[in-house]
Amino acid sequence: MEKSIEDLEREREDLQNKANELKRRRDQLHEESKRLCEERDQLNAEIRNLRNKIRDHRKKRDELNQRVKEAKKKRDELNKIYFEAKRKIKEIEKSRSSALGINLNKLKKELKKLEHEQMTQPMTPQKEKEVIERIAHLHAQIKEHERKLNEDIKLKRALEELKIAKERAEKQHAKVEELAEKAQNEHETMLKLLKQTDSLVKRVNEIQERIIFIKIDADKTHKSFIECVDKIHELEREISSLKETHRREKRSKETSSIKKEASEIFERFKRGEKLSTEDILLLQKAGLI
Repeated sequence: MEKSIEDLEREREDLQNKANELKRRRDQLHEESKRLCEERDQLNAEIRNLRNKIRDHRKKRDELNQRVKEAKKKRDELNKIYFEAKRKIKEIEKSRSSALGINLNKLKKELKKLEHEQMTQPMTPQKEKEVIERIAHLHAQIKEHERKLNEDIKLKRALEELKIAKERAEKQHAKVEELAEKAQNEHETMLKLLKQTDSLVKRVNEIQERIIFIKIDADKTHKSFIECVDKIHELEREISSLKETHRREKRSKETSSIKKEASEIFERFKRGEKLSTEDILLLQKAGLI
């Protein structure tokens, strides 16, 4: 059954409404895609900035670690000098003690032992008196021996060297710790930035995946929109053709009616009947006069 013009126009209107909705949906998807692309590009810029910072912190950390390595090497050298100075002093003290006929280390060990016994072990008054006298005697011996040792020029010089070596070793150790702390701070900052970067990269990947799906949806929507527009154009051509056919049929019917009426008027004319102006015009229109 052939559709009427009214049916075709209603179908065209429905398709136009559908096309408008598809166009609106497509434009919304393009707008969302544009917004997500801008967000993605902004995040990528942040990621590049973070990666530059990570590179800088890694470079500083590596430089500091190298300085720590060098500082440790120097500290070990200074510690070696310090321990050598201590060994030298012990040798001097041992040599001087032997010359004086006194073992200073042995006296100090005995003193320490007696002081411990006095504080921790129960004693009779007589025993405690003897221990106290021995402790006093040891103190006096050690003090006198140390006085004589301190008057030794060679020992004084060795003690001064030991003091300088210890100060230099401690200063170098402090420098090692300072550099190591700075290197650790750079490393921790780098790890923090790496964590931030990983989080942003994850978000960018999620956005990019969303953009792809939106693009697919937008392409499908646009295709459906074009199909609707093509169908609308097809219907418009069909409606136009149908209207033209109706106009031709109407003109044909009108022409047939005019000819019939003109033929009747012409017969009246031939019979000698009087014609009106409208009758004459109709005859002219029909091409009979």
